[in-house]
Amino acid sequence: MTAPAPDPSSTVAIELGDRRYDILIGSGLIDASSSWSGLPRSSTALIVTNDVVAPLYLERLKRQLESHYARIETVVLPDGEQHKDWASLDMVIDHLLAVAADRKTVLFALGGGVIGDITGFAAAIYMRGVPFVQVPTTLLAQVDSSVGGKTAINHPRGKNMVGAFYQPARVIADLDTLDSLPERELSAGLAEIIKYGPIADVPFLAWIEDNLDAILARDKSALAYAVKRSCEIKAWVVGQDEREAGLRAILNFGHTFGHAIETGLGYGAWLHGEGVGCGMVLAAELSARLGLMPASFVDRMARLIERARLPVKAPAMPIDRWLDLMRVDKKNEGGEIRFVVIEGLGKAGMRGAPDALVAEVIAVHTEAESR
Repeated sequence: MTAPAPDPSSTVAIELGDRRYDILIGSGLIDASSSWSGLPRSSTALIVTNDVVAPLYLERLKRQLESHYARIETVVLPDGEQHKDWASLDMVIDHLLAVAADRKTVLFALGGGVIGDITGFAAAIYMRGVPFVQVPTTLLAQVDSSVGGKTAINHPRGKNMVGAFYQPARVIADLDTLDSLPERELSAGLAEIIKYGPIADVPFLAWIEDNLDAILARDKSALAYAVKRSCEIKAWVVGQDEREAGLRAILNFGHTFGHAIETGLGYGAWLHGEGVGCGMVLAAELSARLGLMPASFVDRMARLIERARLPVKAPAMPIDRWLDLMRVDKKNEGGEIRFVVIEGLGKAGMRGAPDALVAEVIAVHTEAESR
């Protein structure tokens, strides 16, 4: 299979009644005046970004917003998952208060998933809610974290444990920002693309396998299709279950294991997508050991994730540490660790598993020493 030629830009809608919004996908969107028309009006806009993205795109975004907002403020946060915390959130809130921002002030999240989550959470809690716009600049953010309204910061005891569901006014995914993305970050984003296949779309999984090299080479046609299809699947899920009461949990395939890796090693040691990639191998193994999938599925997932230049072996941690970390998970009920498993290719579900079985799964896919 090959990627279809994309339109210059595509739009995917998140249907949530009066909170409906669009995801714009294409090249040149930051510099296109049409990207910024029709957004909430205010005298003040605040752009939140980080010290890696700011030199690349901050001035370009400011130029586009100058015709819409009389005053444009900026907050530049340190880069990295380890800074997705109270201190960074407080920097945003403190700046809003320092400039006397009112409840119509519009926040713009310019960056990857960390910036999007912090900005969205700040928008959710400042004056009990102000508008915000997602401008994701990483592949992972474009296909997952900027879409669907999950906002949060990390806690030392658990990832994304403090946050809110709060939808943006728009998502503007400019594919050209991926040109400056480091190889490691590009691969991390692939994990969130790969997950959509086994949980919801078997033909898309096959397409990813056939077009992975093109995505890694940053072919714009392949990237455009991968981003659009990922957003379409997530839009379909979020439209049915905005607050993760049931169906939306399937989007966490690989995340229970992955979050444990991120938290256990210290935020930033592994990228989120690296944890999710490895976590999908573990979740595939668990699916097989529960009798839901054949062993060949585990091999298929491991081959694809390894081709995406993501780890397929988990870091060495004591099993008690693994279990303690996974018990701090939003999907758990009554103290039972619950995992997203594949019940048939293209169909995911939630299952508990005995600690002994989980330990076996981890042991099979653990490297000799920490990565």
